[in-house]
Formats: sequence, structure tokens, C-alpha cells
Amino acid sequence: MTEPSQASNQVIAVEDINSYYGSSHVIQGLSLSVGEGEAVCILGRNGVGKTTTLRSIVGLTPPRSGSVRIGGAEVRGWPAHKITRLGVAYVPAERHIFPGLTVEENLLVASRPAPAGQETWTTDMVYETFPVLGQRRHSGGTQLSGGEQQMLAIGRALMGNPKVMLLDEPSQGLSPILVSRVAETVRALCRQHNLTLLLVEQNFRIALQMAGRHYLMGTKSKIQGVVSSKELMDNEELIKKHLSV
Repeated sequence: MTEPSQASNQVIAVEDINSYYGSSHVIQGLSLSVGEGEAVCILGRNGVGKTTTLRSIVGLTPPRSGSVRIGGAEVRGWPAHKITRLGVAYVPAERHIFPGLTVEENLLVASRPAPAGQETWTTDMVYETFPVLGQRRHSGGTQLSGGEQQMLAIGRALMGNPKVMLLDEPSQGLSPILVSRVAETVRALCRQHNLTLLLVEQNFRIALQMAGRHYLMGTKSKIQGVVSSKELMDNEELIKKHLSV
């Protein structure tokens, strides 16, 4: 199986974290890493702890022990808003489109200046990336279809000029055509803007489109292997054991 990234330019480095919901020990000794500009997926069935892993990294469910480093900075224990200032964007599966705001207002409310030397995302850039949002810029955000809301959630995250994007279940509730369209766009963003991506999925087909390396998560959030896309495609037993087809 593929080895975890050992590159010196690791943007996300998680080591032996333990996270809880109350007294429930959800994440148990989890470690993973993502290199600069890399797209990595955590694959596993529902309920194994994939979403909680992302929430632990971004500070919404802070680990009680272990280490979470973003760009070399130890962020375990930091509030979520402070972590986002390091250039981390989180797109939850629920999307959390702001009701009562138009598409454009949803984008503008998330706008912040880019760091020195980095191109600043504008609404025009988002509309170029997702043309349907430009066509519906004056529509209410919650009036969009599921696929359009997913695009809006990603576009809103980009308005914060992130270096890292955490993407939770992008295929959820979408048709296969829209899933492919979102996957292709996100991969293009990674290549063109050197965006580091960590996503979680249970659908291996979108995972293969979006990521080149995959952590296989089993029960109790245990990482049971790290595989390349080719290794995953060539191993039907892995797909049957860990994933939704």
C-alpha cells in the first residue's frame, strides 16, 4: 500500500489525535498528513468518524490530545476562527447557505483580503469557475438546487482566499452528472491555484476523480490503509470492505 506523505512541505499534519462528543470517544489515535498542493481523501462508510476528523482539524470538535499542525503551526486547542485565518476553509456537507441572502451576498459576506503576493478571489472569479452562479447571482441562496448550493458553498469558501480546503461529502444529494462537474472543478482549482485539499467521502468514484491518495477509515476511526487511486481501482475487495459503490 501507499505510504503516508513524508514530504517536508506537509501543510496538514495530524498525529495521534483523540476527539470526543461528550463521553463518546469518536476519534481514537488518528494520524494523517497532506502535502502542499496535494488532494487527499478519507474514505469510509457512514459513521466511522470522517466528518469528525475534519471538524477536529478545523477546531470545531477540538481534540483532547495529540497534535494538529497547519503549515507548521500547532493549532490544537485554537478556536475555529483563528484556524481559518491561517488560510483554512471548511465546506460542511450541510453547506449552511445563509437564508435571506442572495447568491452574491452569500459570496460577499465571506470575502476577505488575500495575503500579500496572493491573488484575491472576487465574485467574478467565482462566476467564471461556476457560471451557473453568475446566472443566478440575484437569486436567494436557499432557492438553488442541491448542486448549485454545493457550488455556492465552495465558491463562498474561495472568497476567503484559502490555501487549504476541507470538503465534507461533496457528492451528498447530487446527481452523478453534477458530482462529476463539481469534482472536475475542484481538481482544476487545486492545480491552478496550488490549493491543498482534504476531503471525506464514502463514494469511491468521486474520490478517484478528486484525489490521488486515500486513507481508508474503518470503525472507531482507525486508518486501515493508505492507497493510491490506481491501487484502489485495482482492488475490488477494498472497495467492497470500506466503501459505498
